[in-house]
Amino acid sequence: MVLLMVKPDPAKKLPVLGEEGHRTGKFALLTQDSVVYNSDSLAGSIRVVEFFFTTCKGICPKMNGNMKKLYLQFRSAPQVKFVSFTVDPLHDTPSVLKKYALQQGADGYQWIFLTGQKDSLYRIAREQYLLSAAPADDVVNTEEFIHTQYFALVDAQNQIRGFYDGTSEKEMIRLMADIKILLA
Repeated sequence: MVLLMVKPDPAKKLPVLGEEGHRTGKFALLTQDSVVYNSDSLAGSIRVVEFFFTTCKGICPKMNGNMKKLYLQFRSAPQVKFVSFTVDPLHDTPSVLKKYALQQGADGYQWIFLTGQKDSLYRIAREQYLLSAAPADDVVNTEEFIHTQYFALVDAQNQIRGFYDGTSEKEMIRLMADIKILLA
């Protein structure tokens, strides 16, 4: 994927998604470094958000491969953050996320991996980022869960500006161009 050459359309205006006035809200979770990380840490940043789990054999490896490519492209833009919330906090403890983050080459500052209580993580996905994450068959105590392959792009004012299929190279090119629009 050659993302560096992507040029944003200067005339393109990104939509604001969600109901009128919708903004992402407050949270406090643990990072891969076992540090409490709250939504205030993202204040003023543009961010790409995903929900995944480390033992996933399906879409997650492709999603995180694409997230890594985006992360590497925006290493010189510290105001762009990449936030990966687990949907499997029983397994994805901070130490497990730390090992996974190291495998991805994530720095813990610009690309953050977060865990917490399952119900809080699912609520954050649905209510704040308008993404799907839920226990399979909607049974809270199950070990199985579902999540979307979509990334959410959030601007510095905590407004959702787009959704992108995290498994699609074409969508990653569109996402990169849209990040550049927000940076401009």
